[in-house]
Amino acid sequence: MNGQDFKAARQARGWTQVEAAKRLGLSQPYVAMLERGQRRLTPRLARKAVRVLRLPPTALPLSEPPYPPARTDPQVLAEELAALGYPGFAYLQGRRGRKNPAELLLAALAQENLEARQAEALPWLMLKFWDSDNEWLVRNAKLRDLQNRLGFVVTLSRQVAEREGTTGPKVQALQNLEAALALSKLAREDTFCQAWLSNRLREWERQNRSDEAVRWNLLTSWKAEDLRYVV
Repeated sequence: MNGQDFKAARQARGWTQVEAAKRLGLSQPYVAMLERGQRRLTPRLARKAVRVLRLPPTALPLSEPPYPPARTDPQVLAEELAALGYPGFAYLQGRRGRKNPAELLLAALAQENLEARQAEALPWLMLKFWDSDNEWLVRNAKLRDLQNRLGFVVTLSRQVAEREGTTGPKVQALQNLEAALALSKLAREDTFCQAWLSNRLREWERQNRSDEAVRWNLLTSWKAEDLRYVV
């Protein structure tokens, strides 16, 4: 979030700089400097502004490279998905604050072994928050060689959207993200966060994977029609 984003959000709420300053615990001159770009919104202030101005989680500050972490606790991932509204983990809502969806998506994809229920949630995450910072997604995916896994998620998301008759900016954004990831697609074969697969299971996945999995060099049998909560 930059100063212009902050100003637009304040104006959308119908607040003056004085009102916004009071709600954020700042002075009016400081708010004015933020909006003119003379002061930077710190991550802490940006998170508070997102909450006070009731902005979507895509406005939350993003981490700087290198990101994402190599290992994340599965329970934390489930609770963060719940915080963003994922129906499959609705019973966990309220246990954790919201996280930027782009960060959560890459954190999940970085796991060598991801629970199936969490892997199933990723296309939902991409579809619901399709207007995330896709440049950040691509840049950080390439830093951790996650572009194939991410590309597969985007492809599944686009397929679901098209099956539902969705058109317009959402589908266009997904298509653009697919194209950007395809430019740096890795030639090596990978799993969809299932490093535990035995050689026998890897061969089964190789023989039964979809055209989309083949395209992204992944050993997985996930298909768009298998997803329960994406719509």
